[in-house]
Amino acid sequence: MEAFASRDFRRYQLARVAVILGAEAQAVAVAWQVYSITHRALDLGYTGLALFLPGLFFLLPAGHVADRFDRRHVILCCYTLQVFCTLALLALALWGAHHVFSIYAVLFLIGTGRAFSAPASSALLPHLVPEKHFVNAVTWGGAIFQLANVTGPALGGLLFTLPLVGFLHSAGLEGAGIVYIFTLLTLVWFLALILSLHVRPGRMEHRAASLKVVLAGFQYVRSSPVLLGSMSLDLFVVLLGGAVALMPIFANEVLHTGPRGLGALRAAPAIGALTMSLVIARFPITRKAGSRMFVCVGIFGVATVIFGLSKSLWLSLAALAISGAADMISVIIRGSLLQLATPAEMRGRVSAVNSLFIGASNELGEFESGLTAQWWGAVRATIFGGMASLAVAGTWAAVFPGLRRTDELSAESLRPKPGPASLQSPAAG
Repeated sequence: MEAFASRDFRRYQLARVAVILGAEAQAVAVAWQVYSITHRALDLGYTGLALFLPGLFFLLPAGHVADRFDRRHVILCCYTLQVFCTLALLALALWGAHHVFSIYAVLFLIGTGRAFSAPASSALLPHLVPEKHFVNAVTWGGAIFQLANVTGPALGGLLFTLPLVGFLHSAGLEGAGIVYIFTLLTLVWFLALILSLHVRPGRMEHRAASLKVVLAGFQYVRSSPVLLGSMSLDLFVVLLGGAVALMPIFANEVLHTGPRGLGALRAAPAIGALTMSLVIARFPITRKAGSRMFVCVGIFGVATVIFGLSKSLWLSLAALAISGAADMISVIIRGSLLQLATPAEMRGRVSAVNSLFIGASNELGEFESGLTAQWWGAVRATIFGGMASLAVAGTWAAVFPGLRRTDELSAESLRPKPGPASLQSPAAG
């Protein structure tokens, strides 16, 4: 609990709880709305593609902005854009949109906001707590994230099926519209709490803008096998093994549970992750971080295969919970590696590179899932994804032995030691 001694850390996590609840509830509403319009798995995949593409287009400026401007201000601007996007989704729900292209356009704008806010948010966290408490902050941040993930999808399913009563009926609000109103309230709460933070990181990168400065994040990641290995491992495992985009199909056609079942399926990985993050907060990872991460990736792949084979809601929920618990350990290790192995003045650009990998693994992974499900069916696509995750884990363990042998999570042990100029931080000089 050391991280909670910081006032700004407490407020930041309260803000995150609110905005993640709203975002996860909104994701359920958008997925169900899109599937209700087209009934095609591929169109569910396009929702992930619409969210991913801005991260690809704006990768370089997003990282540079996070290091060149006050990271708190960047976050405020990005989430103000999210407010307008949610208002647009609400308007589409009220008008009864019959085409998905307008929804994709709004999702592209949401993805644009996320592209700029993700590196700024990631780079802001080390400013909120002392370095000695950073791993604890990452662990509790993960627990809080998963707590919101547990509640958000289930809450989205409940709000989506809320009976029309009173002012809701008179206003014509139902289904997705109710969810979007809730998301708007969470965004306003988030903005108010971020405004109240005392921390003022200011400008971290003081060199004049140039192509070399903008590309420094890539150069640093390329020169660090630990960072490159951990980022690319997450990219390919979740890209191939993720089944989030297919959950509406499993809920509707395989398990026959409807919107509420979809909310439960979306929440199950978060339940497992939350449980595991609380365990790690009590018994922190101190040694053998790299080998533990690879073991957990293997467990994630096996659990994904079981989910794909399951015809029982309870077995599916258990498999997803196990996959979430395994992934949580990997998330904590990767998050600690990212910030502790990176100098403060470069965290925005390196975090932007990481955001690209995460976006590819999540949003582009949803597109991949939709595409393979269109070809082979949802069940076969999910089973293949789990088996591919196992293959990636074995390959990466051999290709990145330094990552596999990573032991202690500390800045001193992870950052490159002083040496030849080619090994120095690209931010130096």
